Amino acid sequence: MTNVVSNLWFEKDALKAVEFYISLVPGSAITRTTVMPAESPSGPAGSVTVIEFTLGSQDFLALEAGPLDPFNHSFSIMIQCDTQQEIDRLWNALLENGGEAEQCGWIRDRWGLCWQIVPSVLGDMVAHPDLDRAKRATEAMLGMIKLDIAGLERAFRPEA
Repeated sequence: MTNVVSNLWFEKDALKAVEFYISLVPGSAITRTTVMPAESPSGPAGSVTVIEFTLGSQDFLALEAGPLDPFNHSFSIMIQCDTQQEIDRLWNALLENGGEAEQCGWIRDRWGLCWQIVPSVLGDMVAHPDLDRAKRATEAMLGMIKLDIAGLERAFRPEA
């Protein structure tokens, strides 16, 4: 069986980051932590830590191996939420732990990793065959920082 695992390279504090991430999403856990027993381009034996973990049902590997490239928007973790309460909980947890809010439901955590905290219904709204409805929902989302399900619904269904 083939398994796809997303790899996250941390300069430092990978274990703190992973412990925080798994506290956010139910059903998440660290599955293994390994200290590399051999010298690598990042340093001598013991200088690189590999943390395997699941976030919800997604497998990840966090590598603490010194500086390389910082995280950027070309990779993000999207969490789709069924309720505004869940959006608010995750958004606030990321902010309160040193995160920075960004446009359209994006938030950058204190380690620089980008997250998207979005309502589960958003994808169906912006892909709706009624292009006027899809456009209104998209424009509403583009004007938000933290996404608001009620505001998106009002834009998508102004007659309701």
